[in-house]
Amino acid sequence: MLQRAVAKARVMVVGDVMLDRYWFGDVERISPEAPVPVARIRRTEERAGGAANVARNIAALGGQAYLLAVVGDDEAGRSLESLLLADKVNIYFHRDSNIDTTVKLRVLARQQQLLRIDFESEPSHEVLAAKLDDFRALLPNVDVVILSDYGKGGLRHVQMMIEIAREAGKTVLVDPKGDEYERYRGATLLTPNRSEFKQVAGKWTNDSELAQKAESLRASLDLDALLVTRSEEGMTLFRKQGVVHKPTHAHEVFDVSGAGDTVIATLGLMLAAGLEMPEAMDWSNRAAGVVVAKLGTAVVHPDELFA
Repeated sequence: MLQRAVAKARVMVVGDVMLDRYWFGDVERISPEAPVPVARIRRTEERAGGAANVARNIAALGGQAYLLAVVGDDEAGRSLESLLLADKVNIYFHRDSNIDTTVKLRVLARQQQLLRIDFESEPSHEVLAAKLDDFRALLPNVDVVILSDYGKGGLRHVQMMIEIAREAGKTVLVDPKGDEYERYRGATLLTPNRSEFKQVAGKWTNDSELAQKAESLRASLDLDALLVTRSEEGMTLFRKQGVVHKPTHAHEVFDVSGAGDTVIATLGLMLAAGLEMPEAMDWSNRAAGVVVAKLGTAVVHPDELFA
């Protein structure tokens, strides 16, 4: 049974973690100080974001999630730790007293985002080097490695991590950021979304041209596969063996933030459970269809995915 295999699956997530804060309120007037809406806050929420959201998606589906990351020695870092412990994620945090834990604060009214405020800083070289030692130590205990890059500096040694993990025979999935994909060379799979892939490979006019660009990038970076998530067009897997496309499962799109986290989390979990890549991709596509109907960074539960 798949759920039994999922319960035994062990996935290590490494990358940029953040605390997502939501302030919900009402807007009934414009400020007399400036032409901006005044939000009267009624309630607040906190959720684990970035690589932490990947880990909590794995745990929510019943898998064993190990999260390795750097946070600040601050209130936000402690809040993030508490949230993840409640979600049954195995945490390996390195605290850097010289940085602030990344926080994304969103102000919403009537289910619409009015403003986002970011607090962030890059971790030190010394803390990142210590994290690399933990990476080596944890590696024998997991089946799959997910590297979740949000461009916040937590994956400065990403190429070394890929090399170490592949030498150990581990499957390595990368959610990339930016346009410098050379540093992801040798990974098992990259999961760029449509706009991210376009930024690296350029525009395309049809699926044939997309396939050519994807295969060229896959071969040049020595990847086993490339998975391009294409929003309402579904997702497409490019491998040496051929192309597999899955149309979207979403019935209602409410919020796409964090959908990429759910895709790579589900994919990694299913591969760790022993599924082949096209079948694992199918489950990821289903999970994405569920999570985009939820507000903000969210997770998919077994009764929603396996029903």
